[in-house]
Amino acid sequence: MSSFPAARLRRLRRTPALRRTFAETRIHPAALVLPVFVKEGIEQPSPVGSMPGVSQHSITSVVALAREAVAAGLGGMILFGIPATKDAEGSGGWDPAGVVPEALRAIRSAVGDELVLWADVCQCEYTDHGHCGPLDADDRVRNDAAVAGYVRDAVAYADAGADVVAPSGMMDGQVAALRTGLDAAGHEGVAIVAYAAKYASAFYGPFRDAAESGMVGGDRAGHQMDAANRREARRELDLDVAEGADALMIKPALPYLDVVLEARERHDLPVAAYHVSGEYAMVKAAAERGWIDGERAMRESVLSIMRAGADVVLTYAALDLARDSSR
Repeated sequence: MSSFPAARLRRLRRTPALRRTFAETRIHPAALVLPVFVKEGIEQPSPVGSMPGVSQHSITSVVALAREAVAAGLGGMILFGIPATKDAEGSGGWDPAGVVPEALRAIRSAVGDELVLWADVCQCEYTDHGHCGPLDADDRVRNDAAVAGYVRDAVAYADAGADVVAPSGMMDGQVAALRTGLDAAGHEGVAIVAYAAKYASAFYGPFRDAAESGMVGGDRAGHQMDAANRREARRELDLDVAEGADALMIKPALPYLDVVLEARERHDLPVAAYHVSGEYAMVKAAAERGWIDGERAMRESVLSIMRAGADVVLTYAALDLARDSSR
């Protein structure tokens, strides 16, 4: 029988104030990044049916959202663009007059340096086939052609004021190419957050609705990671560090907390994790049906990601969580 007093572990759990004081993991607004969809040619926000509380934004409404993010103390926003027209190459991604560069300039003008501006770098929203770059004759993404497009994207976003670019295509060599391209364009100060371990996941469905990036045939299993593989993630993480990444991202977050922990223990770079659309939508859907307490479940989800080792969490619940943390 233990010699410790029976109440030893319960003393610091007795009241809400005690639990807050001795919490080991905390959600701070500055550690949250809000993913945002900006659509060319719309005047008002357009709600995304599969993601309650999330909308596609106009330039005007995304600026208003950025001001909300600043007021809430968020660490940043990451922009995903939805162009008016698409082509096989995804050339709208690097158009300096495209929707993401336009949004970056407008947000920067409105809030200055009070918000870290991220830009996702991939072609899936810009190609007419929905894949992450130009396709070969067998409908497979051409790795080097895709990477060349990512470099053009990243330079266009950096020119428009992005602080961070985040290549999500999972093409070989993408981080090294972006670092070389950004430096050559005079953007040595723009950081790269590598989607270092991005899995081919069933949890991306609502995102594809929001970003209008559904595929015309095929899937992304040929370049995104397989859900069964953890050791492979070590190699992906190590490669992106060697290629010059400034931070490492794991996506999705909750099904891959072991990989988040692996990244934290293996590397000293900041670790980010993306609490993706499906993870968010499941909580929202269950809460709408009265099956769970949605606010508590969302907070618990993000806490678990941070407890596993993430320094930064990208989540569609960022504003709600930031406001809750200030109460």
